[in-house]
Amino acid sequence: MKSISWGIVGTGKIANRFAADLQLLDGCHLHAVASRNLERAKSFAEATKSKTYYSDYQSLFEDMEVDIIYIATPHSSHMEYSISAMNAGKHVLCEKPLAVNEFQVQKMINASERNKVFLMEAFWTRFMPSMKRVISLIDEGELGEVNYINADFCFYKEASSEHRMFNMDLAGGSLLDVGVYPIFLAYQIFGFPEQIHSNAIFHETGADLQTSIILKYKNALANLGSGFGSKTDMIAKIHGKKGRIEMQAPWHHSSELKIITDNDQKDIQLPLKGRGFVYEIQECLDCIRKGEIQSNLWSHKNSLDLILICDQIRQQIKMKYPFE
Repeated sequence: MKSISWGIVGTGKIANRFAADLQLLDGCHLHAVASRNLERAKSFAEATKSKTYYSDYQSLFEDMEVDIIYIATPHSSHMEYSISAMNAGKHVLCEKPLAVNEFQVQKMINASERNKVFLMEAFWTRFMPSMKRVISLIDEGELGEVNYINADFCFYKEASSEHRMFNMDLAGGSLLDVGVYPIFLAYQIFGFPEQIHSNAIFHETGADLQTSIILKYKNALANLGSGFGSKTDMIAKIHGKKGRIEMQAPWHHSSELKIITDNDQKDIQLPLKGRGFVYEIQECLDCIRKGEIQSNLWSHKNSLDLILICDQIRQQIKMKYPFE
């Protein structure tokens, strides 16, 4: 079976971790990396054992030996680079959020369908053993009817106004950077909400510094939050009529679950392989080998639904990016 060849766009922290996990899997290899800074591209290639490197992204997209490209650049560039890669016939795994709004995500999906290439949002949490086990436990009735989720993704970050987390030109703010995680959790378990209620506190740049979200369903509520202004315990709690599951910190790549009922507590250990990127990488390999253009575990529609929820939240908190 042919080894699937990867290219990586972007040379930041997440790209480094992804490249390290790529080396843990059989059946694939890193062929090329690209950065707009030639020395950075060269240094990244040497550190990650990449065969070659480029100082522009289009050269990577046109490299005939590359099968799939991982895009790890700021949110504002996801649509442009993903579509350029797909138009060049490449499969794409793009960091979350897939793009900034519904319009952009739909254009990316259209490009995937038009070019008949695989496209997936890199929602690594969906593919991890802990998340799969949570879904199984709920389906098996371990908690009875699940009706409440409490989850956030908050940490303290001090940085300049030009930092990507606060820069509005780069689609900054806590919602799209980390708020998508608790929204994902509620969506994965309950589906698309009937009502959304949200509020926010803003950075001087206009980016949301802290956002509070309530998603209402027919028989359930999800109390969610994101922020760069405070450090929380990062434990996600999923409640049902018989008890609760606690995804231990940091819950979005947890290796430990606690199942707590009136008369019992069970601890489940689920150690991660590498940093945890191997599971989404394996999903890409499996789908590509089957000739699929999307994953059944995290589909195009799932990505579209997620950004639709984020669009409604941004509309409520009145946060619009300059390029929209």
